[in-house]
Parts: sequence; structure tokens; C-alpha cells
Amino acid sequence: MAFSLSAPVHSDLLIKKSRFIGCVQPVDDRAAALSVVAALRAEHPAAAHVCWALMAGGQSAANDDGEPGGKAGRPMLEVLRHRELDGVLATVVRYFGGVKLGAGGLVRAYTEAVSTALTDAMLIERVRRTFLACAVPYAAEGAVRRELAAFGATMSEVRHETLVHLRFEVDLGRESALVGRLQDITQGRAVWVDDENGAPRSASKGN
Repeated sequence: MAFSLSAPVHSDLLIKKSRFIGCVQPVDDRAAALSVVAALRAEHPAAAHVCWALMAGGQSAANDDGEPGGKAGRPMLEVLRHRELDGVLATVVRYFGGVKLGAGGLVRAYTEAVSTALTDAMLIERVRRTFLACAVPYAAEGAVRRELAAFGATMSEVRHETLVHLRFEVDLGRESALVGRLQDITQGRAVWVDDENGAPRSASKGN
């Protein structure tokens, strides 16, 4: 089971004259995370480092931003993994105070900045979702949209061409039932597309 956060949480630590400003917050994906990091760099132009770690969609990333390799981003990432967090970005802005912390000290400082921020965090269960794409006749669009809403699916793209092309996401594990319902509604005329390469695929796959 994975968890996300209901809201961003923060920490502000002073360790041997260096200031570590931590934040752990929910994000949708890597693009959103990089946007947050860019904004932090602009907000803290005098900071020595803006380090970050990301868990999103089961994928991980970590960046030391000039700190010794593996002594900042990776320890932050390990905190997220230990807490079973996903869809979450951890950032730590460091203002160097003139005293070097050493390898072990850096690991402890960045770990503490993230752990302290998470002390009062409110966790929420994160339900994994998957994307599906199909094309349906115009006459079926209204019924298909209603069925998608009933399944809690979220639309990400609609294109009106010869057919109505729909791309949406739904909770993982419900995709097969949803595909079956849409096949019934469209009387088997829904054309399913492999979301990764755009090729047609069998409706029976469903995931």
C-alpha cells in the first residue's frame, strides 16, 4: 500500500551554522516536481544547494545538486521509501554556514530535514491509476461519458475526428470492468488503443 500527503509539510533546521529548509509535498508527476524545484531555485538564489527526491507512479529520482554524490538526494529518497510514500516530492534548500559536515553529517542532516517535516504529516491512501484510450461513435459519446463518470474515471483528452477519441485514467483493477461496460454501451464498436504506442488492441486486454 502506498500513501501520499493531504498537504505540504515543512521543516527548518539549523545544523552547525547551515540552514536546512525542508518541504515534502504531493505532486502528480516528474514534470510537476521539476517545476517546484525551479521555483525554489528562483525563490532562494543565495542558497548553496536545492536537493530533491521524488517518488511518483512507482518511479523514483534523486538529485544532490552539487552535494557529494549520494549524500543528499538519496537519503531523502530513502525516507520517502521507508514511509511508503508515492506521488510525493521532498526538497531541502541548504544555506551553507561555513562549517563542513562530512559525509555522515550530510546524510543525517538531509534525512532529518525530511523526517522532521513528515512528523506531523497527514497521510492519505494513494490508489494507483492506469490510462486507457479508445475511439467511439459520436452517438455513443454521451453514454460513454456517463459511464466513465460512474467509474470515477478522469478524462485527460478528447478529440472529435471521424470518431470521438477519448483518453482517461481509472483506478487500477477497475479497468477490465470498465472496458466491458463500454463495449456493451457501444455494442462492440469501441476501438481500443494501446496508450503507449497508439496501436489498436483487443478490448479483452483491458489493461
